[in-house]
Amino acid sequence: MSNMNPEVDFVLKTMESRDVHFVRFWFSDVLGTMKSFAVSPSEIENAFSEGMGFDGSCVAGFNPVNEADMLAFPDPTTFQVLPWRPAQDAVARMFCNICLPDGSTFEGDPRQVLRRMVDKAAEAGYIFNVGPELEYYYFKSQDEPVPLDKGGYFDLTSLDSASDLRRDTVLTLEKLGIPIEYSHHESGPSQHEIDLRYTDALSMADAVMTYKLVVKEIAIQHGVYASFMPKPLANLPGNAMHVHQSLVDLEGNNLFYDESDPLGYNLSALAKHYIAGILKYAPEFCLITNQNVNSYKRLVGEGDAPNRLSWARTNRSTLLRVPGYRPHNSDACRIELRSPDPAANPYLAFAVMLAAGLKGIEEQLEPPAPIEDANLFKSSISADFPQLPRNLGEAVELFAQSQLMKDTLGEHIHSYLVKAKRAEWLDYSRSVSGWELDRFLAVL
Repeated sequence: MSNMNPEVDFVLKTMESRDVHFVRFWFSDVLGTMKSFAVSPSEIENAFSEGMGFDGSCVAGFNPVNEADMLAFPDPTTFQVLPWRPAQDAVARMFCNICLPDGSTFEGDPRQVLRRMVDKAAEAGYIFNVGPELEYYYFKSQDEPVPLDKGGYFDLTSLDSASDLRRDTVLTLEKLGIPIEYSHHESGPSQHEIDLRYTDALSMADAVMTYKLVVKEIAIQHGVYASFMPKPLANLPGNAMHVHQSLVDLEGNNLFYDESDPLGYNLSALAKHYIAGILKYAPEFCLITNQNVNSYKRLVGEGDAPNRLSWARTNRSTLLRVPGYRPHNSDACRIELRSPDPAANPYLAFAVMLAAGLKGIEEQLEPPAPIEDANLFKSSISADFPQLPRNLGEAVELFAQSQLMKDTLGEHIHSYLVKAKRAEWLDYSRSVSGWELDRFLAVL
């Protein structure tokens, strides 16, 4: 093993010392659903150099049955022993990159879409850092959305009956090498949030996939169900995935920070171009950040989530804000996009945000004036601002016509999503809801 890649060497030695008998190869389908198959330890060394074959026709958004042979190449930097499995005959995992039999990159692999965008940013001298805040609900079962408590924002009383679940989730994530900044009860009954400490986008996308799985695993252990559905309960808060983001240079200096900002926000000109890019292209990438019919029940613009193309520093009714907790700390300078939800595929979501921001820098776009004083959820001036798509049908058509989305995601993923999401919208449009029956059946 003396000439072996040190990261591969570490994996092989750790497998032996930790009694690992199964290694799960993890990867994402186009919609962001985790996929996995288990590999025995004897195959791992060859898997690093030759990949492990699998049937891609069984994965949403991958190749059809006549082009189904694919290879999964494990990333040794993502190796972790799963702490919720027994220590004896242990189970580990590695995220994988998906390739075709000739070794070329598979264009339908979401992880490699993000890697491509990260590499593009690096060529321009940027490192893309993100820090998402993911919300979710605990329910008594997956059959009916019955909350466990009646708690509210930041509650730490008997109302917060899921404190132990949150604690066990945080401890498990930390054992997997994922640092946590905050965890707390959210505003909805039995709604919670765990915030991941910011890092580079590719590592964070892997962390988000892991986070969602861990939340659900720990919930199952406690006999309850965790849901990241964007809007599981009518008239109660939906689940968000607010994404904090910034660009730093290759030495780690925050390129969004500038104390001489005439607005007093400590934002650089580059940051403002980035903001303008996000605002310009948000309607086109909304299908990625809010990918399901249910996502748009949250984006109604009445206090649940912002949907107007606007920005500010302290105003949380705008689509994008500049958190000001530590305004003179250059490392803390960032922007926060508040429309995405946790059902999104994090690889694709981070990729399209970065693409939009970089386009704003490339085109030297200028953002509109910030809106600090008006509550855009209630103010009549909200009508003066363009808005995000109102439903999945509008979102998919804007996405279908977007050259930026085609260039960012590639023809394979772009065309698959257009077809799949048009079908979802048509299926939903044909359905008859309980609301319609209650409202109309007896009177029409």
